[in-house]
Amino acid sequence: MQERFGFLSIRGVIITVEEWKSQLNVCKEQIVKALCINNDVSLIFKMGFEISDELLGTFVPILIYWAYSGIYALLGSLENYRLHSKKEEDEKNLVSKGTVVKGVLLQQTLQAMVALLLFTVTGSDDGGIGDSKPSLIVLARQFVTAMLVLDTWQYFMHRYMHHNKFLYKHIHSQHHRLVVPYAFGALYNHPVEGLLLDTIGGALSFLLSGMSPRASIFFFSFATIKTVDDHCGLWLPGNLFHLLFRNNTAYHDVHHQLYGSKYNFSQPFFVMWDRILGTYMPYSLDKRAGGGFEARPSKDYKDD
Repeated sequence: MQERFGFLSIRGVIITVEEWKSQLNVCKEQIVKALCINNDVSLIFKMGFEISDELLGTFVPILIYWAYSGIYALLGSLENYRLHSKKEEDEKNLVSKGTVVKGVLLQQTLQAMVALLLFTVTGSDDGGIGDSKPSLIVLARQFVTAMLVLDTWQYFMHRYMHHNKFLYKHIHSQHHRLVVPYAFGALYNHPVEGLLLDTIGGALSFLLSGMSPRASIFFFSFATIKTVDDHCGLWLPGNLFHLLFRNNTAYHDVHHQLYGSKYNFSQPFFVMWDRILGTYMPYSLDKRAGGGFEARPSKDYKDD
């Protein structure tokens, strides 16, 4: 390409510099339109590459799971904020961390497959690009509805798995191999449990709340962060989840101990079903000898 006296020669075709600039501007406008249709968060390229809301809703929570749990893994050496010592974590847990990672990846793979199937069945023909922009009030209602649906489903399924000896022995006991929970073990479950509690529970919360695939990106990302936080085993100052939710790290840690295995079934947001149905175990958070904290049940409660 040559420029001579205000002209450009491209493969033998002579055009003026102004014409060339004009064509560039047209191209820029087309690219901007392609990327910003309806202010969609989907990324659309003329080359045919597309990341839809459905794909983001499926895989963003998985990425957030490992990123957020990775942060807690780096903070694991802060003994003054742990609910159990590092020594207890190594000695009491009945499964290796390598096995936990493999188990979580298996569950996330199954969840992704079901989520993509669900989005395909319930999705529209616009590939995740919708004109509907619900108000903040509608979004808030959908989020609260989804939280209540997920909590209700998981409470009753979780409690039933503890009271049904066959289900506990062959399925739910896998999760309780982590006597001392840690962040990236939050989704370490038997595949059947992962399907019944998390996958079906998530599908019901999505469908019954009426949220869009785009809204689900934020809801399931939030639910993932909350679930990881509940298993992190750290009581850090200023943690908003500890301030806003009674169902938190210490609350769920009580459930993972032998004395609390028939209490505190609620997850991941509220404690209402435990309170209503008499499975709520109050506790105190005390300083532990040697550093850190310990969640101790009230003296009036003991395992049946």
